[in-house]
Parts: sequence; structure tokens; C-alpha cells
Amino acid sequence: MRTPDSTTAAAILPLVGGPANVLTVAHCMTRLRLGLRDPSLVDGEGLRALPAVLGLVTDGGTCQIVLGPGTVARVTPEFEALLTTTADLLAPHDDETTTADRLTLRDDGTTTADRLTLRGAELKAARTRRNATPLKLLLRRIADVFVPLIPGLIGCGVIAGLNGLLVNLGVLPGLTPALTAIAAGFMALIAVFVGYNTAKEFGGTPVLGGAVAAVIVYAGVAKVTVLGVTLAPGQGGVLGALAAALLGTYVEKWCRRWVPPTLDVLVTPTLTVLLTGLVTLYALMYAAGALSSAIGTAAAWLLSTTGAFAGLVLGALFLPLVMLGLHQALIPIHTTLIEQQGYTVLLPVLAMAGAGQVGAALAVYVRLRHDTSLRTTIRSALPAGLLGVGEPLVYGVSLPLGRPFVTACAGGAAGGAFIGFFSMLGDRVGSTAIGPSGLALFPLLSGNRGLALTAAIYAGGLLTGYAVGFAATYFLGLGGVAPARRTEQAAEQAAV
Repeated sequence: MRTPDSTTAAAILPLVGGPANVLTVAHCMTRLRLGLRDPSLVDGEGLRALPAVLGLVTDGGTCQIVLGPGTVARVTPEFEALLTTTADLLAPHDDETTTADRLTLRDDGTTTADRLTLRGAELKAARTRRNATPLKLLLRRIADVFVPLIPGLIGCGVIAGLNGLLVNLGVLPGLTPALTAIAAGFMALIAVFVGYNTAKEFGGTPVLGGAVAAVIVYAGVAKVTVLGVTLAPGQGGVLGALAAALLGTYVEKWCRRWVPPTLDVLVTPTLTVLLTGLVTLYALMYAAGALSSAIGTAAAWLLSTTGAFAGLVLGALFLPLVMLGLHQALIPIHTTLIEQQGYTVLLPVLAMAGAGQVGAALAVYVRLRHDTSLRTTIRSALPAGLLGVGEPLVYGVSLPLGRPFVTACAGGAAGGAFIGFFSMLGDRVGSTAIGPSGLALFPLLSGNRGLALTAAIYAGGLLTGYAVGFAATYFLGLGGVAPARRTEQAAEQAAV
């Protein structure tokens, strides 16, 4: 019996070129991420026509289909099952027929919202082609190491927040030690998961990546002295684990080339773990520990000293990072801060960009009263935007319209400056996990002045972002052209 999720997976497969065109499958909080053999076979218009698809991001050989939280976690296994069991389910001519049918239907009744969505995807594709530098591609690969860890970070973060609330209230003292163990267990071993995923992403054996990264969290490293300093278990954290697993992958590949096949099963794993483990103990843990400490110190100094200005800049720049898909590269920094301080002070500031986006979309909704198709798009995407999933509003509304994207960034800057200002006063607002933002971040909030004050500051930042994003877009975001005509011109430009 087919479920809505299996139906969505079955509809997506032919539109990305069929089973033969799919090389890799993964997912993050909101996106189904597909590595493709030939990206030109993707039917972007057909994908965007699917009811479950909130947006589409194409980046080199990767196709990222925005499905939203929860949905993507259910659709991904259904999609993987289709790949393994029905590789020949859809013949090439069936794919072509399906695509043609969809194109015909849309050509018969294309709306302004449809054209704006298409235009947004075109702008995104053009920008990513211009920005596909080796450094940015490397950052995306590193981000792919951490994305699968987000569900664990969220679950443990929520439990840590609940436990902190119970401790502060003095309620259920017999339960709090158990909650502490549950919340802290994953974070204590996160280096192992990072090592496993790193080796998997960069072409090594995942278990060997986890084995060399496990050295970092082993209690026995306290007996090892480097440069006169005794190592501490966990020193270097996720950055050390990432570096160790990367090195291990290269050592393993070198061994595969030079070790005789008859000895490979014995020699290659041994040399990989031994050589990488020694370098990890005597170099990487020390260096990564220093770097991790520097990141924590820099983040604390940035917000406590230049908080309002830093918040303004970070809030303004985050939407462009999301547009380019580079926001995932911040995950190692967030994770490092959570390891060190128990929460990341950067995420609440960056979340203000989503508030500016929501405010901008509301202003477009109010100004363009007669554009029913665009208003329908905003109504459907707004709940996700309030919960921190901004791609549907970015690619379906603000980016293709142009100015609303800039005014949304202004709203994010204002919200970031609001939170940054309170950081200068000593009131830090942080998140115990990464992934959610917007209203969904409230259960994960933590700080140094109590939960009530922390939540109030974060709420004030959201309201500031909403208000400034709305006002900037309402008065400046659509120019001096009459609203209805402005929309028509945007649609005409998108159709060119």
C-alpha cells in the first residue's frame, strides 16, 4: 500500500533522471540531497510542481530538494528503497512522457508565482556556477560530514534544555541525573561519529575513520605528554576528529596503492590506525585543541565587545550564505562551541535572518493584494518560514523579486544587532543544538542569565527582525512601481 511519502519518492525519481542518474543519497534537516551523474537530466520545473516540494537548489553535480522537517526524513528511505529495488521501474520513454506532460500542464496555465519560483531557481543556479570554487566545494563536503549528526544534536539538545529547566525548578531530582547522562552521552562520543562520516565522505573506510577519531575521546590519553603538556580526553574535539579521519583516509588510500593484495586486509588497517593515531596524539590533538579554544574565545569576544555591530553583520550576511548553500559550513563552529560552552552563541544571531525573511514576505503579501498566485505561495511557505525553514520564501518570493531579498537581509541585520546589543551587556543567548531556528529554536535556548531572560531577548530579536523586514520591504522593497504592475514586470522578466 502506497503512503504519501512513497508516492512523493516515486514522483521525484524520474524527475531527477531515473535510478541510473543517482549516485548518492543523503538528507539534512529540510533537504533531500542527491549526487547526480548528469545534472542536466533534472526536470526542475516538474520537481517544483510536486505538492511536497517546497523548493529546489541545484549546485554543480548536487540536486537539493527542499521537503521540510520531518517529511525529508520519511521520504529519504522511501527514495533509497526505490533505487535498490526498482532501478528499472521507469523506462527512459516513461520519464520523458512524465516530464512532457508536466511541462504541458504548466505551459497552459503558468502563474506569476510559478514564474517567480522558476526565476529564483535560475538565479540560484547562475550564482552557484559562478561560486563553485575549490574552497567552497571543500566546505560543502565538510558540511556533509556534520549534516547527518543534526538529529542527534537536536534530540540531545532538547533533553539538555529540559534537564536544565528541571534543575532550576528543583523538580524531579531523581530523574535529572538520568537525563544528564542521556543528553551528554552523544556529545561525549561525537568525535567518533565525525570520524566515521569524514572517512565515508572522503572515500575511506568509515570504521577506520571512527577508530582514529576515537583516540581523541579515550580516557587513556591523559597519560600522554606533548611538548611538556599532558593531553586531556576530548582535546581538539570535532575539529581534531575531522583532521584525524581525513589523514587516516589519505593514509589508507596510500596503503591500498602500495601494499600487496595478499597483505592488504592485515597491513592496511593496522598502518592506517597506527600512523594516524600517533600523528593525532602528538600533533593534531594539540593543534586542534588550540584552534578550538581560539574559536570559543573569538566568539565570546566578538559578541561581548562588538556585539551590536557583529550581530548586524552576521544577521545581514546569513541569507546570502543560505542562498549559496554555504551556511552548512558553519556547523563545525557551532558544534565546537556547544562542546566547549554547552551552547552556541552564533546560531540565535544567525536565526534573525529568517525573521527578516518572514517580515519581507508578509510585506509582499500585503502590498500585492491582487496577485492571488503569489499570495498563495506566501501563505503555503510562511509556516515553514516561521519555523526557520527559509528556502521556500527565499527561492519562491524574495530572491526572484530582487529588492525584497535585500530588505529581508536588513531585517536580519536589525534582529542580529538586537541580540548582539544584549551580548554586550553580558546577557548571552545561545542554543544547545543546531538545526532549528525561528520559533522552533525556543526549546533549545540557553544562556548565562536564566531561561526566561534568554527567551525574552531572543523573542525581542525575532520581533525586531519581523518588523524591520516588513517595514523595509513595504516602503523600499518594491520600488515606486504600482504593486500589480511590479509583479507583472517581475513575471515578464522571469519569462524572458
